[in-house]
Amino acid sequence: MPRLRVRTKARPHEYEIRIGRGILSEAGRVARGCLGKQSQSLALISNRKVFSLHGSAVVKSLQAEGFSVTPWLMGDGEQHKSVQTADKILRFLSESGIERSDGVVALGGGVVGDVAGFAAAVYLRGIPFIQIPTTLLAQIDSSVGGKTGVNLTTGKNLVGSFHQPGAVVIDIETLTTLPPRELGAGWCECVKQGAVSSRKLFKQTTDFLELFKSQGVLASPQLEELIASHCAFKASIVAADEREDLARRDRRSRRILNFGHTIAHALEAVTNYRRFRHGEAVGHGMLVAGELSKNLGLLKQSELELLSQAVSRCGPLPTAGDLDESALIKAIAHDKKRTAGNVQWILLERIGRPRIVDGKEIGPRLLRQSVREALRRHGGR
Repeated sequence: MPRLRVRTKARPHEYEIRIGRGILSEAGRVARGCLGKQSQSLALISNRKVFSLHGSAVVKSLQAEGFSVTPWLMGDGEQHKSVQTADKILRFLSESGIERSDGVVALGGGVVGDVAGFAAAVYLRGIPFIQIPTTLLAQIDSSVGGKTGVNLTTGKNLVGSFHQPGAVVIDIETLTTLPPRELGAGWCECVKQGAVSSRKLFKQTTDFLELFKSQGVLASPQLEELIASHCAFKASIVAADEREDLARRDRRSRRILNFGHTIAHALEAVTNYRRFRHGEAVGHGMLVAGELSKNLGLLKQSELELLSQAVSRCGPLPTAGDLDESALIKAIAHDKKRTAGNVQWILLERIGRPRIVDGKEIGPRLLRQSVREALRRHGGR
């Protein structure tokens, strides 16, 4: 079973990521190990769909270690990643008598993990929480690194906190219950991380996608290795730049993980978080960022084609070519990555070599052209 350790420097903290098949039964031992003997009660935050599939196994494991477990189920979907949902969770924690020595367990995808983690970060000024991600996107990205938060009507992730988990338990068998679109969204995030990490991780990702397409086997040793590689990359970035230092512009800055996200957040906002799963929006966002990189003279056409082929292997994306370009560009202005009044774009010089580019270096005509070309060329299903 792959095990990784994440170490942070800004606020010294260390936790373990466990990856394997059928390891939901280990959740109790993991929780007891990181929370200690004094912890008595756990709030389990999930949604109805995930809890119906995996809740029983997790609750049984936690109870076997002497925890009193109280579930709270939130709505399913990005629209529930809100201040209102966080408020309901906080009231639930208070009414359940959760103390500082107790904790929160997030069982679900990125939305569940982000909102539950945010509630844990601010309740009693911070209590421990454990991530049990059940989607591919959450397993390789959002469960690792301590970013928690909720959306506002004006933009995504505008309210949040850095709050590292006490542990991450990744059972890849949970992925076999995902619908194709959810799995495809996760593959897009895998491509994103490969594109900004290294040629090696990019190839490992695309090779697995080809293997999965030909053999149809998901929960395999190869997938364990792939997820471990992605988690190791994410952990290395978090260890070097936990809180996303704005002064950093190098290729190990945490900001490189936002490749594809500037347009992705705009796509989600203008469609009220109802057309795209997050990873699908990132798929379109990467293609726009790649087109912009090419139009700026940073990226060769051959490299853009490699990126485009990788995104296409993830599965069909929802249509984006019909959206109003002006509305998208207006939504970009609310991106939370703005500094000194400018959006900070993550572009590519080649696969495995990201570059941070200030928005003032990108003219409005070139931006509009790149958005139009990418979204219409790769319009989606």
